[in-house]
Amino acid sequence: MTTTEQALPDELVVDFDIYDQTLAQPVDNVQQRVGELADKGPVVYSTAHGGHWIVTRYKEIHEVLRDPETFSSYPNNLVTGPGGMGKFIPIELDPPEHTGYRLAMQPLFSPNRMKALTEQIRSLINELIDEFAAAGEVEFISAFAHELPTRVFLALMDWPLDDAPLFTDATDTVLMGKPGLSEEENQQAQVAAGFEMFGYFHKMVQERRENPGDDITSTLIHTEVELEDGKRLLTDEELYRMFFLLLIAGLHTVQGSLAWSIIHLVNNPDQRAALIEDESLIPSAVEEILRIEAAVIPGRCATRDVELGGVRIKKGDQLILTLCSANRDADEFDDADELQLDRHPNRHLSFGGGPHRCLGSHLARVELSLALEEIHRRIPDYDLNAEDPPILHASQVRGCMRLPITFTPTT
Repeated sequence: MTTTEQALPDELVVDFDIYDQTLAQPVDNVQQRVGELADKGPVVYSTAHGGHWIVTRYKEIHEVLRDPETFSSYPNNLVTGPGGMGKFIPIELDPPEHTGYRLAMQPLFSPNRMKALTEQIRSLINELIDEFAAAGEVEFISAFAHELPTRVFLALMDWPLDDAPLFTDATDTVLMGKPGLSEEENQQAQVAAGFEMFGYFHKMVQERRENPGDDITSTLIHTEVELEDGKRLLTDEELYRMFFLLLIAGLHTVQGSLAWSIIHLVNNPDQRAALIEDESLIPSAVEEILRIEAAVIPGRCATRDVELGGVRIKKGDQLILTLCSANRDADEFDDADELQLDRHPNRHLSFGGGPHRCLGSHLARVELSLALEEIHRRIPDYDLNAEDPPILHASQVRGCMRLPITFTPTT
């Protein structure tokens, strides 16, 4: 991937690489580093990955998100994902092609669907907490933060919850590879993991094609959709790529937000006490956790020459949008680096904006709200393990890989 270089002031040229794991390990410095980029300007140029622009501030990021004609959502990633997967549907399609696929997915996230899932999600949360509550300690990611969105995805699709373990290693491998492998070995591992998931999707689609029911997967398979080439059923390949995006996007963003909830509330004990005392704070607390640690750093590609933030971007140039720095832009948020659970208004960009605004945002809010309710009801005095600190990771989907916590055992 290449970006046309131009005569830029030295301070606007950086070597920042969002995939550099030293940004997050052993200490997470992503927010500090992107804040430094934002101090340089609303748009800076990175020499990493063949060269690309980094859009850092709220106003300019909001402008890019709302202009898909100028800023295509494909490719969304600086680093090419597993080969053979094709474009993620619908996130890497632009209007009008994007519109039909998005409309096809809306029944998954309808208000009635979310209402029906709410108590099931609460039950899943308590089932997971039941497994470790008596121990007084747990590795929070593997036991809870990864498992919950995986099981919610299966519930969303009306697939067997017992199949959750199949996705645990596969999703991590697709996004981050495996530690200790060479670049070539990791690419092979990512492809293998991706096709393992596609194989599962194939199995579920064939089952519901042959024996349709009133479940949501059958509805998606057997409902004709208005697309650019006419009204028709979705193909198997289109369905697989939609499912792949739903799983990957929903899993690691929620996983990261759950981890950051624990970390920030441990570091802000007064606000945690207020949350325990007053559950009505939970909706605004969820928004504030989402704001202060936006997980996703989406990519865009310029479709024409354009000026943005005082620099000239040329057709074909690649950009990434650091939503985490936009959400801490002092021009938009008072005391932007501080956690304020009662912050209002809170017009964060963690779910993006424009036509690609996250379709699953309401489901994510439901998951996070119910998780905060039950965690603070059942293990409210959780703490970080000083001898085994969190391990976070940097990429275009930031998150947490390991988070040991302790708490008073309960039954």
